[in-house]
Amino acid sequence: MEDDKYAKELDVAVRVVHMACALCQRVQEGLVSASTDQVKSKDDDSPVTIADWSVQATVSWILSEFFGSQNVSIIAEEDVQTLSKADSVGLLQAVVNTVNECLAGAPKYGLKGPSKALTTSQILEAISRCNSVGGPKGRHWVLDPVDGTLGFVRGDQYAVALALIEDGKAVIGVLGCPNYPMKKELLNYHYQYHEAMSKSSPPSPDIWERGCVMYARKDSGEAWMQPPIHGDKKFEWPNSAKLIRVSSIDDPALATSCEPVEKANSNHSFTEGLAHSVGLRKKPMRVYSMVKYAAIARGDAELFMKFARTGYKEKIWDHAAGVVIVEEAGGVVTDAGGRPLDFSKGPYLEGLDRGIIVCSGATLHEKIIDAVYASWDSSNL
Repeated sequence: MEDDKYAKELDVAVRVVHMACALCQRVQEGLVSASTDQVKSKDDDSPVTIADWSVQATVSWILSEFFGSQNVSIIAEEDVQTLSKADSVGLLQAVVNTVNECLAGAPKYGLKGPSKALTTSQILEAISRCNSVGGPKGRHWVLDPVDGTLGFVRGDQYAVALALIEDGKAVIGVLGCPNYPMKKELLNYHYQYHEAMSKSSPPSPDIWERGCVMYARKDSGEAWMQPPIHGDKKFEWPNSAKLIRVSSIDDPALATSCEPVEKANSNHSFTEGLAHSVGLRKKPMRVYSMVKYAAIARGDAELFMKFARTGYKEKIWDHAAGVVIVEEAGGVVTDAGGRPLDFSKGPYLEGLDRGIIVCSGATLHEKIIDAVYASWDSSNL
């Protein structure tokens, strides 16, 4: 039955992302309550934590066990080079402990864990197995273990993103947002609260009903959101899933746009000029990571535009899961030329026309694309 296509893959992906979110919450609570050496810098100076490696190892191991390692191709962000260095012994041990603790809880999510604790070499192998380069043929899982690591380290928003690409098309998207509340009114409260707090004093976990996992299957016309699994509760499908839809607002003056918190990889001046020319009036929602896709998919915002600085190449794991969810929730995602994002060229979004436009609907999208063309000639990116 066509409706059942990818049903098994989606089921396992949603469960493992729930597991990964629980792992991240435990690590984040440890990070913000103590200053430790659990954060390292990558070659591009972006931070990476034990959560990044632990999630990658956990997801890799579960997918390989369920579908057979010979059948699983995974493209993911992290490698084992830093972990394998002599001065990373403590970090590696922390990853091993975190992964084994997480996998021991697999039955709670309806998944089978290992019969005994994994060894260090098995965990390093699981991380390094995520070395696929993707391409136009075959099935490839795409994982960003912790998207928005800076938000994660600061006790703020971040996401666990898992997608399945088949023959160059993103067909499943799962986005775990452990600090993104189920209810929008709590989101507003969270941001007001957060602005009033210093970065060294993050909010306590029980301030708002936090966390959700969103997911969608391509061409289903549906996107769903589930609450996280708390305490001793077991995951049972469909886990109180709710349908989500994009906002119906198509007037730029009433639309809320999402902006990245960090300006490192984005051309904010062009985006701000574009926002002004198209008539955006509302204060933007500043969010770390792919939580921006989540905000648009469920109607908390209407627009996200990203125009990368010269030399920065967009990576598929930063977009694949979010694209499927937004599109199935009724939104539109293209490059600035109006073309769909191309996931068939390997780890990077090659051939991207200027930038990425994520909109709640076709009418607003058309206005933005027109404004891009009108503004482009008078701008130098």
